[in-house]
Formats: sequence, structure tokens, C-alpha cells
Amino acid sequence: MLVAAAEDIGTVLREARRNVLLLTVAQALLGVIGPISFAVGGVAGHQLLGDDKSLATAPLTAFNVGMALGVILVAILSRMIERRFAFMIGAVIAAIGGIVTAAALFRESFWLFATGLAMLGSSNGFTQKLRFAAADASPSFYKAKAISWILGGGILSAVLGPQIVIFAGDYFAPVWFAGAFVALIPICLCALFFFMPLRLPEARAAASVQAAPPARPLREIVGSQRFLTGMVCGISSYALMTFMMTGAPVAMVVGCGFSSDLATLGIQWHVLAMFAPSFATGWLMSRFGAERVVACGLLLLMGCAAVAHLGIELWNFWGALVLLGLGWNFGFIGATAIVAQSYRPHEADKVQGFHDVILFSTVAGSSFASGKVLASYGWDMLNAVIWPVAGLCLVLLFLLMRASKRAPA
Repeated sequence: MLVAAAEDIGTVLREARRNVLLLTVAQALLGVIGPISFAVGGVAGHQLLGDDKSLATAPLTAFNVGMALGVILVAILSRMIERRFAFMIGAVIAAIGGIVTAAALFRESFWLFATGLAMLGSSNGFTQKLRFAAADASPSFYKAKAISWILGGGILSAVLGPQIVIFAGDYFAPVWFAGAFVALIPICLCALFFFMPLRLPEARAAASVQAAPPARPLREIVGSQRFLTGMVCGISSYALMTFMMTGAPVAMVVGCGFSSDLATLGIQWHVLAMFAPSFATGWLMSRFGAERVVACGLLLLMGCAAVAHLGIELWNFWGALVLLGLGWNFGFIGATAIVAQSYRPHEADKVQGFHDVILFSTVAGSSFASGKVLASYGWDMLNAVIWPVAGLCLVLLFLLMRASKRAPA
């Protein structure tokens, strides 16, 4: 009997590894969409506008709105059809988005360009769910490693995306950046071949709900100090990251005269800094606590603002972007852990839904505001916003930690 059980575990593990490998490759392919879009979206939007450049980052706002809609759409589709087919639909949306975005650049149409980026953002919402699919398809002892592999695919995307912009972006010169979006089309379609062989468990409600205590009202959960602190810190970390990342390429290319290749490489280092520490973030939280990790992330965001304030040399921009990515990783992932401690498993759906609506709405607003602030007040004002927001979050964290010490065991 023990031999049979071991053979069953071995079979399940082999199947899980196979699924994870397929999803990792798909993540690496589809993950290039984000770095490409943020590397050139603001600069291309600036070029497509007339005299008023304040809407230069509006296409990236469309990307973030599309991502929010994509997260909702993939959740709906996953309950209607097999998840592998839902992911395939996301890849097709990405390919169509590449076509629309490239066509917009050839036609010099700003709003068509924004529409194409919204489609790419929607497909990115599908990609966000790949790590959960990998975890769901793995036995409990393999889930963490499965997620790490998917994150590894994201790190590869952080390198590939900017390189595609550098080597293919000017292929159709003088229609700048069109080549990067044309290159996306076959890349996204290639992902279909890695979704087809997947064998994933279907989404279903958690078991043993009847044995769980009654779910608390949403207002009671979201009104707790732990939830509010985690939500404010997490959303602030994500919004500040988007606010700075959206404006940085425009500031580098348009404001300071750096080449688009240098701005793209800055985004590459930024995205690497966002995801590479993820392999250690979980250990750091278990060792020092989520609150301290979030505080470290907020201090790194302040360090980003300090480096940006020192000057407008290349190292200022690149250094600030790296610190921005590190700050996002510690701040957002740590804050997500704090939020997760505020609700019970059977309360997760409604709480996460409430949290994500606030998150994506704020992130979309921050990317739109980035262009407005940059056009009206300049780069210094853009990074000065970090100080009061991060400072407020640090105060909330301090109050939460003090309250936790006073609470009875």
C-alpha cells in the first residue's frame, strides 16, 4: 500500500512538473508585453500627440484599465470553460492587441494606440493568473516551488521585453516602435502551443465551507486596522511604482535627451528588480515579519526619490528605477501578506474582490496622473510625491505594530 501511495505521489508530481514547465514558458513569452508597453507607451504617446502633451501616459492608463478587466474576464471564463482555453483566449487577445497597436503607430492615431494597449493590458490580466494555475495544479509540498518557477519566467520576460524593443523597435523606421509590437504577434501566438497540452484542475469552490464559521460582513473586515493598513500600504506601493515607472521613460527621452534604448534598458533593470527578489521575500517575511518587510520597501521607495532628486544623469534614472522595483517588491508583496491575515479562507473572494477594485482603480489613476504632473510640473515634482505617501504608510505600520504588541496572545 505504501508503494502504491508513493507511485501515486510520483505520478502527481510528474504531472505537476510538466504543467509548471509549460506555464513557465508561456509566462516568459506573454510576460514580455508589460516591459514592452511601459518602455515605449509613454514616449510613443508623447510623439502621437499635438502641442498638448499632458495625455502622453493615457495609453498606459488604458493598459492598466485593460489589465483590471482582464483579471475579471479570465475569472469568468475559467468557470465557463477549461482554464487552458481561457488562457489561449488571452494569448489571442494579446496578438490582436499587437496588430492594433502597430497599426495605430503606422496611422499616427493616438486613441487607436490607447485601444491597442488596453487589449495588451487585458491579456496581461490573463497572464497574472498563470502562477495560481501552477499552484492549483501542484501538490501542497510543491506549490511554492511551482510559483517560483513562474516567477523565473517573469524574470526572463524582464530581459526579453526590452531587448525586443531595442532590436526590433526601429525596424519600420521612421515609424518608431512599431516593430516591437509587430514582434509581439508571433510571440503571443507561440504561447498557444504551450497552453494546448496543459492538464489543469478546474476552478471550484473551496471545500468544507459548511464547517467554517459564518462569514463576517465585508464592512467589518475592511474596517479592521490590519486590513486598512495592508491595503493602504500595498496600494500606495503599487501606485507609486506605476506613477514613477510611467513617467521615467518620457522624462529620460523627451526631457533629458537620452536615447529610447537607454530608457528601455532602465525599464529592464526596473522590472528585474521588481521580480528577482521574490524568491527571498517570503523567507524575509517569515524571519522578520511582514510589517518590517513593508517598512523596508517604503524606505527603498524613499531612496528612489532621493536618488532621482540628486540629478538627471543616467545613473540617477537607472538607480532610481532599480530602487523603485525593489521597493515595490517588498512593499506590495509584504502588504498583500498583511491583508491576507485579516480574513478567513471562506471570506477571501469578497475581500480580495473589494481590494482589487480599489487597487486597479488607483493604479490606473496614478498612470494617468503621471503624464499630467510631468507635463505641468516636471520630473522633480513627480518623484517628490513619494515622500508624503510613503511617510503616511510608515506611520500606519508603526501604529499597527504597536497595536499588535498590546493585543493579548
